[in-house]
Amino acid sequence: MKLFSSLYNWTMRQARHAKAPYYLAALSFAESSFFPIPPDIMLAPMSLAQPAKAWKFALLTAIASVVGGMLGYLIGMLAFDLVRPWLLEWGYWHAYEQSQAWFVAWGFWAVFVAGFSPVPYKVFTIAAGVIGMSFPLFVLASFIGRSARFFLVAGLMAWGGEPMEAVLRRWVDTIGWLMVLLVLAGALLWHFL
Repeated sequence: MKLFSSLYNWTMRQARHAKAPYYLAALSFAESSFFPIPPDIMLAPMSLAQPAKAWKFALLTAIASVVGGMLGYLIGMLAFDLVRPWLLEWGYWHAYEQSQAWFVAWGFWAVFVAGFSPVPYKVFTIAAGVIGMSFPLFVLASFIGRSARFFLVAGLMAWGGEPMEAVLRRWVDTIGWLMVLLVLAGALLWHFL
């Protein structure tokens, strides 16, 4: 069944769309403060589809993400009581508590690691506001961490370019179905353990 190749072709068409950078910026902004989907899912195909613009896309993603992180900081500083139920409901409470412990132990480095790694960055932006972390230090750590991550993603996709796109196009259905099987196996393992 060619389900994933159709999705791949659609994604690559959208990645070349003239308004794609605006959607990328909006997603990057939203993900840093309240939205659960990371911008890498748009940045990667856009960088693969237009390798000459990969660095521009990475910078746009990093800037929009840091601005969104500033909103998360303000949410934590001014409206945490409103956000607390959502953190609990969406399963981010443990990550929030972990971020508090990291801030106590590492400060700047906690934000840097959260910005670079796949941990929920939005939780750290809110936690930074709650504890009143130095705002300039928060912005600096966010910009360095987010830039490192997004330039790495964009660079790898641009480096792969057309040859990688051709390989992905050929193998996308196999890779897609393998991922489905891995997720199902993981869910079964989680359920029974």
